[in-house]
Parts: sequence; C-alpha cells; structure tokens
Amino acid sequence: MLRVIKSILAAFIGVQSNKNRLQDFTHGKASHFIIAGIIGVVLFIAFLVIIVNIVLSTT
Repeated sequence: MLRVIKSILAAFIGVQSNKNRLQDFTHGKASHFIIAGIIGVVLFIAFLVIIVNIVLSTT
C-alpha cells in the first residue's frame, strides 16, 4: 500500500520515473491506484477548502 501511495504522490507532482511507472503497470492492480487517486484528490480538495476558509476568515 505504501508503494501505491508513493506512486500516486509522484504522479500528482509529475515526477514519476519511467522505471517506476512500468513497474506499477506490471505489478500493481488498477483498482488500488484508482481508489488511492480518488482519495488523494478528495484530500487535496479538502486541504484547499480549509486553507481558503482560514485565509478568508482572517481578512
């Protein structure tokens, strides 16, 4: 699971190496990457909403 999270984070910022990408496609399950990606996007959006609310409440 740690490998999936690491791969998702690398994909979010665009630094996934070709070797790791190929290894993910050959050894990983697509469902794990899809679920982790959806969770990552939801957490990222929640983080942005929290930051915006903090900034707007202090101004």
